[in-house]
Amino acid sequence: MKWRVILESDLETGDWAVWCPELPGCTSARETEEEALENIKEAIQLYLQPESIELAPGMIAREIIVSLSDRKI
Repeated sequence: MKWRVILESDLETGDWAVWCPELPGCTSARETEEEALENIKEAIQLYLQPESIELAPGMIAREIIVSLSDRKI
């Protein structure tokens, strides 16, 4: 799965901030561009990791797969 990320260098510290526009709040930062990209990969994985949920009696949880090719234009 591919995700767009935005990198921005801090002019004062030289550190790199990185975030994923499609995942609100999914951000990271490191000293080098390469480190920032590695960190955002982990941040995206954690962001997308499903949390456990408790279901009331009679409720059923299912997983589905969604791809962009399923969209009708």
